[in-house]
Amino acid sequence: MKTEVHDKQATEQTRHANAPGSPKPGAEHEEMMRKMEAAGTPGPAHKVLNALVGNWKAEVKCWMDPGGAPQVSQGEANASWKFNGRFLEEDFRGDMMGKPFTGRTLLGFDNTKQTYNSVWVCDTQTSIFTSEGKADSGNKTITLEGKSNCPATGRKDIPMKTVLRLVSPEKHVLEMFDGSRGENAKTMEITYTRK
Repeated sequence: MKTEVHDKQATEQTRHANAPGSPKPGAEHEEMMRKMEAAGTPGPAHKVLNALVGNWKAEVKCWMDPGGAPQVSQGEANASWKFNGRFLEEDFRGDMMGKPFTGRTLLGFDNTKQTYNSVWVCDTQTSIFTSEGKADSGNKTITLEGKSNCPATGRKDIPMKTVLRLVSPEKHVLEMFDGSRGENAKTMEITYTRK
């Protein structure tokens, strides 16, 4: 019985493969490999991120209350390409509430989804912040959205928006907004100036 079913399946597969217009198994495999290679190759959207490579001084403004005065601190960052130009890695060192902290971002462009993607981790939290979004038509502003948790209040899945503005080769600005407080409730702004 098993052999009979197997033989029927094999016959059906052969008939389908030999039908007029059907791709040959080898050609289909080659086409899939071409698509995979194209999806894994850095392109123009990755080149946009070249503006972020280097050593940076950072001025950080944090708002506990979006309408109040920000807390201001200084930091520094180094950004470089990893995985053969597929992901930009930024190492950040600064102060958070008067204590030193370090964080790391991976930023890349997904050729398949046609979106920018970011992952942030740091030594003051056990959560990972991921976000995804698109650039404007001039590739000067990249807007990413994700969800975050607040350990201080216990709130979970807070909608967050990150806006990265490429001002010039010497300067870029990262802004973060808390969507649960309104569209323009800015919680953080980091101004990067090239060293």
